[in-house]
Amino acid sequence: MQRLTALDEYLVHQTPEPLSVVQTQHEHWRESLFFVAHRPDRLDDMVILTMATFPPRGVMDSLQMGNVGGVQVIGHTERAHNGDPHTMEAGGARVEVVKPFEELHLSADPAQCTLGMDLTFRARTQPYGLRRGNMRAGNEVIWDQSHMLQSGWFNGTYTYDGVTHEVHDWWGQRDHSWGIRNHGRCPMWMWLQLQFDDGFLGVWHWELANGAQVYSDGCWAPADGSAPVPLIGFRHDFTWLQSDGEPARYGDHGETVSHVRGTAVFTLEGGRSVEVQAEGRFDRPYEPFQRGGLNQVSLTTDDGRTGTGIIEITGAHHHRYFPDTTPPGPLPR
Repeated sequence: MQRLTALDEYLVHQTPEPLSVVQTQHEHWRESLFFVAHRPDRLDDMVILTMATFPPRGVMDSLQMGNVGGVQVIGHTERAHNGDPHTMEAGGARVEVVKPFEELHLSADPAQCTLGMDLTFRARTQPYGLRRGNMRAGNEVIWDQSHMLQSGWFNGTYTYDGVTHEVHDWWGQRDHSWGIRNHGRCPMWMWLQLQFDDGFLGVWHWELANGAQVYSDGCWAPADGSAPVPLIGFRHDFTWLQSDGEPARYGDHGETVSHVRGTAVFTLEGGRSVEVQAEGRFDRPYEPFQRGGLNQVSLTTDDGRTGTGIIEITGAHHHRYFPDTTPPGPLPR
């Protein structure tokens, strides 16, 4: 007997299977939401909420994490599907779609979650759907997923260690991805969401350990609501820094890394290029789960615009960013 869920009542099926059945039964198949909020005017606190469903394991989970007052915070909650793999709720954390692609509500009960939240996301740009990307190590699927990006405004509160903080017109980004993603076996990926008054630059970029490009896609999304402009080229040149500002070698677990600094060049459809200088803090390392993590950065473009954003650099092994790490298995090559 096929197991049906509440959403199977709706006219939303795309295959001759119930909605709880995914295309490929793979241990790393997941569908996830990622929200990150930070101030527009300076580097300060950063607040992140994730929500993900894992059909092979029958689990919905959420991470509540960020940097509050200089403290790197992370909390995890989960629930078993128990016949409901769709409701975006996991142990006190919840995501509610108020109006698709326009407004979402995020909550995390501080009595159950390490980092509490009561935030509303309202879109400031159109969403942008990235093309499907894939990566293999021999015949083994490492990555095969689709992804969307969107910039927005956040308002509400967050609570940590018994203290509640106000959020007023912070900006940031949300992601929605679905498919197979074996984080620990991807040599290097980079995710940039760079916010400016007139829009945001976003890119998702993967490389092999030797620096060969596997996948790169993204856009410039204007804040006036007009159509995003696709990315057709991307170059990066970042350096890990120690607390004294001198270059750092990541080592095995980033023990000496404190900051990041460097440039990125975005080439857009039609030929326009934007060079961005970025410098900021290694705010939310992913250690010990995986190498690298999220950096909150201040931004200046070659045409004089300023902003703030997030640069994620992570992966298993890479000639530049993670040259000394031991990967957890064979890598794509």
